[in-house]
Amino acid sequence: MNFKKLINLLLFIASFSVNAQLQLTTESKVSILTIGPGTSLNDAFGHNAIRIKDPVYKFDIVFDYGRYDFETENFYLKFAQGKLDYQISQSKFETFFNYYQYNNRSVKEQVLNLNTAQKTAFYLLLKENIKPENKSYPYDFFYNNCATKIKDDIENILDYQVVYNPAPTFKQFSFRNLIRSDLNQNSWGSFGIDIALGSKIDQIASVEEHMFLPKYLHQLLENARLKTDDSRLVTASKILNPSDVIVQNNFFSSPLFILGILALIMLLITYKDYKNNSRSKWLDIGLFAFTGCIGVLLLLLWFATDHQTTAYNYNLLWACALNVLFIPSLCKSKLNNRGLSYLKFLVVLLCLMGLHWMTGVQSFAIGLIPLLIALCVRFLFLIHHFKTANRL
Repeated sequence: MNFKKLINLLLFIASFSVNAQLQLTTESKVSILTIGPGTSLNDAFGHNAIRIKDPVYKFDIVFDYGRYDFETENFYLKFAQGKLDYQISQSKFETFFNYYQYNNRSVKEQVLNLNTAQKTAFYLLLKENIKPENKSYPYDFFYNNCATKIKDDIENILDYQVVYNPAPTFKQFSFRNLIRSDLNQNSWGSFGIDIALGSKIDQIASVEEHMFLPKYLHQLLENARLKTDDSRLVTASKILNPSDVIVQNNFFSSPLFILGILALIMLLITYKDYKNNSRSKWLDIGLFAFTGCIGVLLLLLWFATDHQTTAYNYNLLWACALNVLFIPSLCKSKLNNRGLSYLKFLVVLLCLMGLHWMTGVQSFAIGLIPLLIALCVRFLFLIHHFKTANRL
C-alpha cells in the first residue's frame, strides 16, 4: 500500500470516528419541515421531514420517512397486500428544498425548542435509523407514515413530555373526513379511497391521531408545550417557500358525472325493456359481473391483506361478491323462487346501505349515488319481469 492510499484510509477512519461521536454545537438547530400538497394523488396530502443544521460543522441535512423502492421484489403485490416496507432517507437540504421549490410546493419550517444534548440525541437517533439494517419499517397510512414517525421521534427525544394544545377553532373529524379535507370528494382519487377503505376510518380520530396528516402535524406542533416548564415546543416558524398550487377539477370527467351518464343509460334501457316487455340480458350480465368482481376484490382487501382499514367495508352491500355466481341464472328466460328471493335480497342490501350511510356507520363516495339508484331500479325491474315471465 503506497503512502497516499494509507493517508486516505486514515482520513476515512478518522472522519468515521468523529461522525460516530459527533456532538452538535450550540449553533445547531433541529426543525420540522412541512411540504404542502401537490397536484397528483400521491402528493395530495403533503409531506414532512426533519432538518438538522450545524453551521460550525458546515452541514445542513434533511431526513424524511415515507420513501419506497420500486426495485423491491414483487413491489405491486406487496403494496396491495399491505406488506411493503417504506424507508427513511437522507439528503442535503439544498437538494431537498430545490426539488419542492421547482415543483411549486410550499415549504414551512418550525424550529424545535431543544437543548444541545437533545439536538445531538435527535441527530444520532436519525443516523441510527438510516443504517441499512434499520432504515426500513412497515408502512401504515394512518399510524406509521412520514408524519407519525416524526411525531414519535420528537416524543422519544423529549421523553414523552409533550402536550398538544389544539387551537380554539380546532375540530375533530373522522379519519375519512380528514382524508377528504385534502381531496375533492368528487374526484377519482377520493372515489377509489371511499370504495377501498371500510367503516373503521369513519370513527372520530383523537387529537393526536389527526397528526397522520402533515398539515395537522404542523398545526399541533405549533401550539404544543413541554410538561417540564410549560415552554413552547416550537421557538420559531417561517415559510421558506410559498406556493400557489391549485388543483384543477373538471366536473365533466368526475365520478359523479361519468357514473351519472352511465346510470342514465341504464335507466333508459330499463324503461325501454319495461315498455317492450323484454330484457337486455347483456346489461344484466355486465352489471352482475362488474359488481360481483368489485365485491370479490373488496373481500380480498378485507381478508387477504394486512391493511387494517380495508375491513368491515359496507360497499359490499352494493358490490355483492355473490353476483358472480348468479350470472348463469340471468342467461335464462325464467327464474325460480330462490332466484327471485336473491334479487329481493339485493334490494334489501341497498336499503341497508342507505341506512348505514344516514346513521354514519360508513360514509360512501358521492359518485355512487346515480349508480345506486340505477341498480335499485334495475333490480326491481328484474323482479317484476321474472314474476311476469314465470306466470306465462
